[in-house]
Amino acid sequence: MGSSSKRTIISSVENTMNEHTAKLTVISMNPEETFLIGKIIGRNLIEKDVVALVGDLGTGKTCLTQGIGRGLGVPDEYQITSPSFTLINEYQGRMMLYHFDLYRLSRTSEMDDMGYEEYFFGQGVTVIEWADKVKGILPDETLFVLINYTDENERNIIISGQEKKIATISEELGNGGF
Repeated sequence: MGSSSKRTIISSVENTMNEHTAKLTVISMNPEETFLIGKIIGRNLIEKDVVALVGDLGTGKTCLTQGIGRGLGVPDEYQITSPSFTLINEYQGRMMLYHFDLYRLSRTSEMDDMGYEEYFFGQGVTVIEWADKVKGILPDETLFVLINYTDENERNIIISGQEKKIATISEELGNGGF
């Protein structure tokens, strides 16, 4: 996996009105590591969690989502793909994975038409690619993942959310070689 000295860094802990939030930065050296990071995130998600993915085209949002799906127990025989033309795909694992891709979304009101609240507050986990398009409707407890290019293969992945969840993900990433 590589050198763990620069791989995982807790950058900050902030006190908000309700609880503490934390930020974790992870360097992914290749798509396989991005997938593994997603899998670790997925193993630590619970019902009603919303994961907001933000990053440029091609940074690895779908790859991370594939890992999240495997971490949620979606069987390998189900290919997790970006729902660019349907806006949402659903996958059954230990709980449902609702995978939104909002690349083609032109206005937030389209989310109302889809009944997004049933997904956000339903009996599963919601992962949203291009979540910056709907940040005004995301729940306060949303786990945010920002993916930035470092070079052709390397990505800087910043995960922020509730301090307890970030600490758990950070610990498991450390145990996974990051």
